[in-house]
Amino acid sequence: MATSVADALKAKLAGSEQHALSQRPTNNPEAYDAYLRGLAYSLRVGFSEADTLNAAKYFGEAVKLDPKFALAWAWLAHESALGYFNQWGSDFPSLRETAQHAASKAIELQPDLAEAYLAQGYFQYYCERDYDSAIASFEKAQHLSPNNSQILEALALTWRRKGEWQRSLEYFRQAIELDPRNVSLLADQADALETLRQYSEALKTLDQVLEISPDDAALAFKAITYQAEGNTSAAAIVLSRMHYDPASERFDVQIRQWIYERHYTEAIEVLKKAITGRDRPLPDMQKLDYNYYLALLQQFSGDLASAAVTWRQVQTDADKNRTGWRSFYADYAYAALGDKTKALAALAHDEASERSSNDPLRAAVYTDSRARIAAQAGDKNLAIQQLAISVKDPVGIDYGDLKLNPLWDPLRSDPRFEKIVASLAPNAADK
Repeated sequence: MATSVADALKAKLAGSEQHALSQRPTNNPEAYDAYLRGLAYSLRVGFSEADTLNAAKYFGEAVKLDPKFALAWAWLAHESALGYFNQWGSDFPSLRETAQHAASKAIELQPDLAEAYLAQGYFQYYCERDYDSAIASFEKAQHLSPNNSQILEALALTWRRKGEWQRSLEYFRQAIELDPRNVSLLADQADALETLRQYSEALKTLDQVLEISPDDAALAFKAITYQAEGNTSAAAIVLSRMHYDPASERFDVQIRQWIYERHYTEAIEVLKKAITGRDRPLPDMQKLDYNYYLALLQQFSGDLASAAVTWRQVQTDADKNRTGWRSFYADYAYAALGDKTKALAALAHDEASERSSNDPLRAAVYTDSRARIAAQAGDKNLAIQQLAISVKDPVGIDYGDLKLNPLWDPLRSDPRFEKIVASLAPNAADK
């Protein structure tokens, strides 16, 4: 069918593309069905724990049914590496080993398969955070399949990690030109634009996504972008179109809305019920997320005694695993409980061990976290110093959080802080 379409369009296919079209990825219909089910989860808008683990499950079934199914091995590597990076699942460390084995297997089975080197690159990107090696793998994949939008997307994501913001956006542009209705790709571009504080462009891209796939994931992205822009009224309209489900991985968007709107009582009641009042317990990581938000809300509402109890729970749970972004929760808890020195020392240790200086996107998160720890601990000068650094960073803190988050209230009477907030106003920053 693909060959007939190419002939009808009089398209000129590269030799590698002609070769790819002539090959069947598998002769096992059940394996191919499992592979398609995996793709259905993998290509949804955004990333979620459920989608990633389901995708990996089906790709794993595909390679069990046909151990020579190289394309399925490649996708199994990709999804497993993504799951490891985000610490998803009860045994996420094993996903690294699965990703490495699956990528090697794909290359072994089909050394001329572009997706095999795409998988190898994603293992290097997500598991090893070796961005130079990832780029080399992605470029090898691109040589084998020059018109593959997923490879261009991978290059866009990786150049972001190296601080090449415009180069990253150009790769996104090229990828979308080849695949303009790929909602996953469009959502990733919107995320890149929102991170760079190009809110209006991000919103335009998300409108394209919603025209194709009007689901909760795309709506959540749009609400997040409005929040970052400081437009809570528009965010509220978008959130009203979403399914209200505290068990959803996207419910944190609603929680942030309550924080920004200062609807503390309602938010606290919902979170308490979500944490303790469910027939099925929340996953451990989601429970930690909700306890973190609950501690903040109790603190902002003035219930400092309850907040201290919740902060101690957050500290205990977050300290059990000090890898990944949730380790910041422990640092925030130390600061909230009066130990700024320990909070900053723990943050500095993680930053050094992670070598975040090699990843400007990650380094920006540490600057942001230092400002939050300082604000939580009442150190106004340190908070303002770190925010002054963050606002000059193309991927630093967003305007909406500075404008709306009660965390920054103690700084609002300081003209230095007000100048920082004004410098990020969308009419100045979103051009």
